[in-house]
Amino acid sequence: MTVIYQIRIRGRLGRTMRTAFPALDAEAHGEETVLTGTLADQAALYGVLAQLEALGLELLEVRREPPGRVTPPHPPARKAELS
Repeated sequence: MTVIYQIRIRGRLGRTMRTAFPALDAEAHGEETVLTGTLADQAALYGVLAQLEALGLELLEVRREPPGRVTPPHPPARKAELS
């Protein structure tokens, strides 16, 4: 079963760096990049993580999403309501 992953890294990836991850879509969010896509299994995920390390990129977060559902990479912050 394929699983959708969101992998958040520090920095904005240029066009050349994005080619290192052909199976993933890259979207910049401020000074971070979110790579999103389906990976066949954990071995494929570990391959992506190894590629990030080999390129010297800083991993910030990995999210695994149920098929058919992708949550926003940065949910809006909520202020605590005082009662």
